[in-house]
Amino acid sequence: MRYLLGLITCSIFVLGTLQAQTPKNSSATDIYHSIEKLNFLGTALYIAAHPDDENTRLISFLSNDVKARTGYLSLTRGDGGQNLIGPELRELLGVLRTQELLAARRVDGGEQFFSRANDFGYSKQPSETLKIWNKEAILGDVVRTIRKFKPDVIINRFDHRSPGTTHGHHTSSAMLSFEAFDLANDSNAYPEQLSSTNTWQPKRLFFNTSWWFYGSEEKFKKADKSNMLHVDVGTYYPMLGMSNNEIASLASSQHLCQGFGRLSSRGTEDEYVELLKGDLPKDKSNLFDGIDTSWSRIEGGKVIGEILYDVQDNFNFKDPTSHLPKLLEAYQLIQKVSDEHWKNLKTTELTTIISAIIGLHLEASSKTSYTNPGQNVEVQIQALNRSGINIELKSLFLNNQNSNIDNIVLNNNELFEKKVDLNIPASTDFTSPYWLMEKGTLGTYTVKNTNLIGKPETPRAFKATFNLNINGVLIPITKPVVYKYAKPDKGEIYQPFEVVPEATASFTDKVLIFADASQKRIPVTIKAHKDSISGTLELKYGKGWQVDKKSQPFSITKKGDEQTVYFTLSPPATENESSISPIIKLNGNEISKELVTIAYDHVPTQTILLPAETKVVRLNIQKAGENIGYIMGAGDEVPTSLKQIGYNVQLIDPATITKESLKNYDAIVLGIRAYNVVDELKFKQRFILDYAKNGGTVIVQYNTASRWASQFENIAPYDLEISRDRVTNENSNVEIIAKDNSLVHFPNEISESDFDGWVQERGLYFPNKWSAEFTPVLEMHDDGEEPTKGSLLIAPYGKGNYIYTGLSFFRELPVGVPGAYKLFSNMLSVGKDKVETKAKIKG
Repeated sequence: MRYLLGLITCSIFVLGTLQAQTPKNSSATDIYHSIEKLNFLGTALYIAAHPDDENTRLISFLSNDVKARTGYLSLTRGDGGQNLIGPELRELLGVLRTQELLAARRVDGGEQFFSRANDFGYSKQPSETLKIWNKEAILGDVVRTIRKFKPDVIINRFDHRSPGTTHGHHTSSAMLSFEAFDLANDSNAYPEQLSSTNTWQPKRLFFNTSWWFYGSEEKFKKADKSNMLHVDVGTYYPMLGMSNNEIASLASSQHLCQGFGRLSSRGTEDEYVELLKGDLPKDKSNLFDGIDTSWSRIEGGKVIGEILYDVQDNFNFKDPTSHLPKLLEAYQLIQKVSDEHWKNLKTTELTTIISAIIGLHLEASSKTSYTNPGQNVEVQIQALNRSGINIELKSLFLNNQNSNIDNIVLNNNELFEKKVDLNIPASTDFTSPYWLMEKGTLGTYTVKNTNLIGKPETPRAFKATFNLNINGVLIPITKPVVYKYAKPDKGEIYQPFEVVPEATASFTDKVLIFADASQKRIPVTIKAHKDSISGTLELKYGKGWQVDKKSQPFSITKKGDEQTVYFTLSPPATENESSISPIIKLNGNEISKELVTIAYDHVPTQTILLPAETKVVRLNIQKAGENIGYIMGAGDEVPTSLKQIGYNVQLIDPATITKESLKNYDAIVLGIRAYNVVDELKFKQRFILDYAKNGGTVIVQYNTASRWASQFENIAPYDLEISRDRVTNENSNVEIIAKDNSLVHFPNEISESDFDGWVQERGLYFPNKWSAEFTPVLEMHDDGEEPTKGSLLIAPYGKGNYIYTGLSFFRELPVGVPGAYKLFSNMLSVGKDKVETKAKIKG
């Protein structure tokens, strides 16, 4: 992986989106590849709905073969998905998937953009999607991206003409792109954007079609392709030592939280794009045919091109520095170009090339990974010229602060180092993803600073600008302030430099369930982000709730240390939903934020500030049984949720399952997609079914049938076929159709009102066929669809019971939906009503 990233450094440097990663050094081959891209003045934009929707083969081909500036606009950040590598869900998952997209672009050479659309979950129709997203707002974001990125060609991943055949988000992305293609050049459309950008008319709009959209390869072979272009994206790059498909495979494998790690592919690979708008190219293997992609497309560019094409045609791989005079000449001419778009873009690219040719290393690294507003931070400055070229560091500024580093001659391979103080103004904003700074809606993030819309990340607050005199030409080069350290098992590591509050607070649990009127002792953890802090902590709570103390003092000596204080919280007598929040009072300020860190090896460490709060729910909930065995699947928080209502939940290692090991549990629950991801279950299935047969209760949560059919004849004791049926409207009507079944009566009475307040969806992957032994309990449907009865099925098996449910308990329980808790408690209690009745009779 590191080898590949080094090879395509040209793309990495141009993007400027890789914050706080180990600097990459460029070989002569890398520099040449960068010059090729410098001399291609064409731009392509790929548009789809989610992270991992993008076609990395085509993005890599356009970037590395065609040499076009290539971007991917993902309308959402994938917040509604699942996470196979960690606990992050919803907003935090969106942050992680954002970084995985950026990691993919660092591999395939593309750039990354987003809209404000929130991935609120699966949607069957674009009409629903666009209503929830706020179509006008998200359409405006697409228009804004087109106006700023200025693509010559746009490629849609999905078909705008086929609503209802795929995810509503997918079709919506294509529909918005189709409409934005013309609106981007209409000055009456979103005129407020024109204060920071200009109208733009792309030349062509394509749909990246394939046999999949036609239903079969045979149908696609017979399809009329007169309006299509065809390219072979399986090309091999001798200078990079890799094929395009190998690069694309590595790029898509960055989506690890979605389980996209895959084998590399090689060889011929056909891609087809269908023209939707614009003129059809004469050369049907060239998306840019007929579009001027030379330097002549801009005023004053012809003479620049003559210089740079000559450098490319006669590139000296043994001594790239021989081209420096010509590159500096071209740099000065670019500064005179009147077209600000191309001037800024090509200045950045050429500056990167010049830096690479002279082996220039420039760095500003903080002594610490984070600081607070109003503080001073020591920053280590490094400047190294690894060539015989005359270079002088004329001055250095940290943002607008003069470092007093002036007129430093950078001799060949002599490292210049100096420590300087960086003042962090008291008004500096805390570091956090910009789209999470304000409360949004179900479908749209709120972003008050419109200049940030579309950006993948919040721009770093502090940068070092090195003003250099290179052979008589003044060139400023800007680098972000980073944090650098070493670990014995990993070596040198770079992290972003963050600005955080002096202290933050957090709860252990995001939801606290009070199953009765008993009070609970609530721990609140305060973390210091500065030495020697002391203050008080209060608890904000809703009407009907009570705490034992108004406030508690705290004092922490060392930055990074923590202190836990406790409040005793008493619930109301009746059912109630509310929230509690900690308020830190420190040096005259009030802080009610939690600091969350996301750290994985394949992406830069992320720091997120979120409102520090916990939902508290008072339930009148009954339960039977006590000991629950839980077999984890793809990962969920259901075990923690069950503990909240008093169950003793033990996680079961599938490898340890025997007939005897399950006997002492009142119920066995399998987590989401357990049969899809836990191979060991194919050897242990007989023990699980025997447990039910001998009087136990087995609860299986949703699985996807296509992924377990090869391992299991059936995951149930009777015939059961899982489909792709789902009910995506979390407010859809639910009817209880098994009115006499104990599942809806014991130990809690379940009514239709218990399905109020559900989030994101009702459920997914419902069975559509089952044997007569199963009893369907519920009926539900989305608008315009036939009712489905497969969301909750129960069947007696021997002395016990088997339950299959596609209801999304994995979403509902962690956010404290009362009705979901009652229904799950009833499932765990199945069969216990008879036991309790017998006990009463004997008594």
